[in-house]
Amino acid sequence: MMKIEFVRSIVIGLMAATAIGAAPAAANPALLFDVNTGAVIEHQDAFKRWHPASLTKLMTAYTAFRAVQAGELALDSPIKVSKKAASMPPSKMGYKPGSVLTLDNAIKIIMVKSANDIAAAIGENVGGSQEAFADRMNAEAQRLGMADSHWVNANGLHEPDQYTTARDLAILVRAIRLEFPQYASYFNIEGIVAGKKKLKNFNPLVGRFPGTDGMKTGFVCESGFNLIASATRDGRTLAAIVLGAGSPDDRAEEAAELLQGGFGRTGSSVTVAGLAPYGDDRAIATSMREQVCSPKAKAVASDGPAPTEAGAAPEKAEAGKAEASVAPEKVSIIPEMTRERVWVAVALGGANGPVPKALAGRDPVEYADVPLPTWRPDMPAPDGAAPAVEAQATKVRS
Repeated sequence: MMKIEFVRSIVIGLMAATAIGAAPAAANPALLFDVNTGAVIEHQDAFKRWHPASLTKLMTAYTAFRAVQAGELALDSPIKVSKKAASMPPSKMGYKPGSVLTLDNAIKIIMVKSANDIAAAIGENVGGSQEAFADRMNAEAQRLGMADSHWVNANGLHEPDQYTTARDLAILVRAIRLEFPQYASYFNIEGIVAGKKKLKNFNPLVGRFPGTDGMKTGFVCESGFNLIASATRDGRTLAAIVLGAGSPDDRAEEAAELLQGGFGRTGSSVTVAGLAPYGDDRAIATSMREQVCSPKAKAVASDGPAPTEAGAAPEKAEAGKAEASVAPEKVSIIPEMTRERVWVAVALGGANGPVPKALAGRDPVEYADVPLPTWRPDMPAPDGAAPAVEAQATKVRS
């Protein structure tokens, strides 16, 4: 009996990989599904390991939502930016160490600006440390059935051991949308205002492609350009996952085309959770660095600067100019925005909620990088003071 069931599972897996709109294996991973039912509409390389880049921030948000649900903190709880968090490379807000903002504003910022410093701060405050938060992310992923995902940090900065799959990300999307519908507004913010800065959402479908209500972009050289886009029409919500696209335009157009076609089709009987694993070498995470970040790739794709979440614009460029545009020779199915963009204000302060449970009772002291004073070797140290050699050894150990 068990042998029959095993054979049946293999047959179902092969049918799923060929009958549900499966595309050629040479293409980048993609998955289109119904968020409410979980029904798979189209997929390709759904079990191929991929570096998530800033799609990681969806896992960060979900883990934070779970902590709020457990009563460990609230949306108005303080998120303090540590020296370590502030040191994260761009994209970032650049707040000084010691700055405090609410969890609510922190989540808005990581969903729109994809700020690595703020994502790291969320991890430290919710988990107690970035390492402890990564452990919680992995525990949540395992509980959800994300069988081939591993998390190392909260922001998606590249780590070889941080990977996921399109199928696992689909499980995460469903968990966020179905378990926490009250937080849906975090994922379709068109732009934020932070002081004098106006920062557009890196996802060009938001506010432009009809029905779009989420969710997140991601980019590091190793991942290529990633996007999870969701849209709701006539009460039906679909989500498209696109991994490893060659440019911001490509990921946006591919996601829009998947969604557009999906609303005219019905899902299969195979669900995201029931999709059988398939594909060769799926346990090896692909690197897109050569395709998108090598000198040759940059010469072909742009006129110089290394690509970022928003395209080829340098991080220091004005954020309002960073939104990806479609090349003139291409015909886009994403309409231009013909109305005023809706902006949401974010700011430091206002954190009147309870201190996160992970930090309750302790206030970590962060010391400046000031060398410890030592006594000159040719002079005797006063009573009780460490000799120069011992003091220097202490400094190195710390």
